[in-house]
Amino acid sequence: MANIELNNSISLPVISIIGRPNVGKSTLFNRILGQRTSIISQVPGTTRDRVSSKTNWGEKQFVLTDCGGLVENPDDLMADLVNDQVTAAINQSDVVIMLVDANDGITPGDLLVADVVRKIKANVIIAANKSDNEERSQLSYVFNELGLGEPIQISAYHNLGIESLMSKIVSLFPPVQNTEEDDTVCNLSIVGRPNVGKSMLLNSISGSERSIVSPVAGTTRDTIDTLITYKNNNILILDTAGIRRRGKISHGIEKYSMLRTQNAISKSDVSILMIDISEIGTNQDSHIAGYITESLKGIVIAVNKWDLSDKYGITEESATKLLKRNFKFLHHAPICFISAMNNTGIDNLINTSINVFGEYTKMVPNLDLKYVIMNSVSAHQPSTSGRKAVKVYGVKQVSSKPPSFVLYVNNPEEIHFSYKRYLENALRNEFGFEGSPLLLDFRKNYYKSK
Repeated sequence: MANIELNNSISLPVISIIGRPNVGKSTLFNRILGQRTSIISQVPGTTRDRVSSKTNWGEKQFVLTDCGGLVENPDDLMADLVNDQVTAAINQSDVVIMLVDANDGITPGDLLVADVVRKIKANVIIAANKSDNEERSQLSYVFNELGLGEPIQISAYHNLGIESLMSKIVSLFPPVQNTEEDDTVCNLSIVGRPNVGKSMLLNSISGSERSIVSPVAGTTRDTIDTLITYKNNNILILDTAGIRRRGKISHGIEKYSMLRTQNAISKSDVSILMIDISEIGTNQDSHIAGYITESLKGIVIAVNKWDLSDKYGITEESATKLLKRNFKFLHHAPICFISAMNNTGIDNLINTSINVFGEYTKMVPNLDLKYVIMNSVSAHQPSTSGRKAVKVYGVKQVSSKPPSFVLYVNNPEEIHFSYKRYLENALRNEFGFEGSPLLLDFRKNYYKSK
């Protein structure tokens, strides 16, 4: 895809946590972050994709990556995909934490991981996890036999030895420059039902196999962040696990995947709602769109697998009419037709998302705003159910993300929903705001214009 590059302008050190399955990698990841970002489970192989997060230890900033468990299973396609993700993470790391289980001693899985890390240039630190008593601490010294240095004894669960581990790691960091946060970054989440092509879209946009792509519904469980630059625009893309109908959400891993997706929406500025051409405008699509609108985020609808439009006998016009009918509350949302597999329509989708971000962050000139609102009020006065007529005295925009307006009236409780929609449409007709929600707050006060 043209004009897209992975953004490396913020050159922070990268730390990756690797190891065989179920040694506590995600627990250590969350312990260092100080929050539950990765999904923790006793089921081996819970973490499949790379999960990265920018964080700090003291004054040292870095990117921390949690990886899936490295395994040797030539007959398991998913295991091969996970191993590819681990290898990619290692190759991008400055420091690698090889996590082992002090209680288990050296296992064949540990030997496999050790063989991999011996071939890399990054600094490798062995952390013997679950060293939470004297006996296990003594057992941890067996890992000296791996020839990768003396292990640091920790217990991620009990928060033991973490200070020693991180002190060792940050001492290996090179000088860091340009660590200031860029306020112009658009946070873009990719959401939708399972198996509609979200991970494939992320890979198509970023030009790399950043997420595992598989025909198995529910492959992606965690949220994956990828920072790209597109036509001088910095975009942080969040690929998320699919949301299923509430009645089909099992307790445990899938439940927390849904919570991660909701969290990704809440952190984003714009959400791409991906829809499968074979099932346009389902109740579940509407349910996910509801999360986006309730979170007051910008939205772009992407109809995926458009290369199959002739097979389903669907045109852009008929699909648009169907979506507008089923999603009446998304009348402001632009619609893009794409094929993530064939890499078609992606440029238009990203351009549209950038435009929506611009509308989401737009501030309207005060005089223009007053002119449009007061003219709209003069053309159509609000109805009244009492003896005192409703009057609109003034308006101002108080913030963006989303664009929020305060209208000063004498009786805010008398303003009907339909009149709020009328004024919202007036703002959209004049100023655009395509894909962006609008907040109109009616307050009982006299606003004297300046």
